[in-house]
Amino acid sequence: MPLAESPSAETAAELADRNGAGVPSRREAVSGWGGGVRRQVTKLLPASAEQAVHALDRARAMASVRTGLIARGMGRAYNDAAQRGGGVVIETTAMRRFELDASRGTVTAEAGVTLGELLAGLVPQGWVVPVLPGTQHVSVGGAIASDIHGKNHGVDGAFGAHVEALTLLTAAGELLELEPGDPDGVFAATLGGMGLTGIVVRARIRLRPVRSAMLSVDTDRVGDLDAALAALQAPGGRHRVAWLDLLGPRPGRGIVTRAEHVAAGPATPDATVRARATVPPLFPSALLRAATVAAFNELRFRAAPRCARGTLEGLGAHMFPLDGLTAWPRLYGAKGFVQYQLVVPYGQERALHDLIGRLRRARVPCYLAVLKDFGPAGAGPLSFPIPGWTLALDMPRRAPCLEAVLREFDELVAAAGGRVYLAKNPWIRPDALDAMYPRLAEWRAVRDRVDPERLWRSDMAVRAGLVAP
Repeated sequence: MPLAESPSAETAAELADRNGAGVPSRREAVSGWGGGVRRQVTKLLPASAEQAVHALDRARAMASVRTGLIARGMGRAYNDAAQRGGGVVIETTAMRRFELDASRGTVTAEAGVTLGELLAGLVPQGWVVPVLPGTQHVSVGGAIASDIHGKNHGVDGAFGAHVEALTLLTAAGELLELEPGDPDGVFAATLGGMGLTGIVVRARIRLRPVRSAMLSVDTDRVGDLDAALAALQAPGGRHRVAWLDLLGPRPGRGIVTRAEHVAAGPATPDATVRARATVPPLFPSALLRAATVAAFNELRFRAAPRCARGTLEGLGAHMFPLDGLTAWPRLYGAKGFVQYQLVVPYGQERALHDLIGRLRRARVPCYLAVLKDFGPAGAGPLSFPIPGWTLALDMPRRAPCLEAVLREFDELVAAAGGRVYLAKNPWIRPDALDAMYPRLAEWRAVRDRVDPERLWRSDMAVRAGLVAP
């Protein structure tokens, strides 16, 4: 028996359109989570792996398929990685069934199940998804395609390290059952492969046992970037992260937390976060300016304890603080924002100082900066993490010269032996991508075998040169 079946988001009209193998469809303008240019797509919404096969058949028969198609889950990629302007998007949000196998400590989930839905069903039974990003609204398929990471990468690795098996719908319409180490390399190429090997329709994920939804959190207030780096390496919990203030008088000061599950405590109610408010569609972006964010950062920094140990916090509140505000990217106004995330190897800390210095000299405001440590790289040739430091920077898309500044950052990161995250960065060039991902040729060889027609393509994939135009 399935543990749970999450409700579908389909409308009555879409349900009425389903007839046997029929798959609901609609025309829609979509964009990434950070906003930016909206693109018209034809969206197909299968409700099962079998319907996904029919959706692929239908997509092939459509004239617009000449521009390609891509899978889309919750649309939480910050850039254009889950869209194809003028093409077809196969959305998995109606595929929401999952089943716990407590004897094996695994859950088998369809692609559209969100991590928040898994947490709500699993934590009360003593299990947790081992890798959680900064939002609960990420689908299982998207988590695998982006090989997401959490605050605990230094200990537990990326999401793909905990996937025991997955079912992939290929361009040929086959449902491949894949496990780590498959001889053709398709499993590894799918981890972080940005949906360009096919559609993940279901996966079996290894879980971690927990006795509580509560975390014990250690907090340190630090005065600069070097102090933040040191605090992240201090003894403490596996979930480590630093919030940095890049608008204050001492750039790089911030708050470092290290958290771990407690051995006992309430299993609920804090496994997830409920939205408390929604940003309206026409939010006046003039309210979110560098001066107002700097004032907020000053209050946040001073309100944090200099040193606190063992503070109890709910899992959801600690992991997903922004999920309490629905549609929060609207705070940035109509043009949205850009999140630029990079990683540089240990020993290249100077590059972090240089990036922050260049950002300030260019007068590009960074409203949110998050620093974390990464452990060993995963199996995926396009998986983002490598051992080192990762820094995520949120900046308003309307900032002058932003694209030029980020292209400079690409050069600096590549020179330091680092890379940028394909699920977030908006303007990476093919030459920079080649420099950052040394296993790119290996990935392309696998992709060519599994999709010789280059059927799977996204706006990001074409722009970055992962797929030829």
